[in-house]
Amino acid sequence: QGQLMESGGGSVEAGGSLRLSCEYSGIPANRKCLAWFRQALGKEREGVATIDLGAPTYADSVEGRFTISQDKPKNTVYLQMNSLKLEDTAMYYCATLPTPTRHCTVAGVTSIRDFADWGQGTQVTVSS
Repeated sequence: QGQLMESGGGSVEAGGSLRLSCEYSGIPANRKCLAWFRQALGKEREGVATIDLGAPTYADSVEGRFTISQDKPKNTVYLQMNSLKLEDTAMYYCATLPTPTRHCTVAGVTSIRDFADWGQGTQVTVSS
C-alpha cells in the first residue's frame, strides 16, 4: 500500500486560485491511476480529476477551471484550481486506484472509491 500526503489547501475568496499537491511513495504497479476527490460537509466523496497514461479527465463541475498534472521524477500530482466557487469548498483527497488506464476516469474512480488508497486530505474553503 502506498503513502500519499496532500498539501496546499487553505482559505481563498471566490474567483481566486489554489494549487494542491500530493506527494506519493510506494505505489504498487497496479495502482497507477491517480485521482483527486473531494468531500463537502454532509455529502458523499466525489471524483474531481484523474490522471494516468491517458488524457486527464474532470468532473463536469470543474471542467475548464481545474487542471490535474503529474511530476513523475518528484512523485507528485497537482491540482491547479482557478476561478474557485463557493461550492468548491470541501476536503480534498488524493487517491490511487487499482484500475486500468481506460477506466481511470472520474466516473470510473468514483464507482470504485471503496478500493482507493487515500491521503489524509487538505481543506479548501472558498468565501464570498
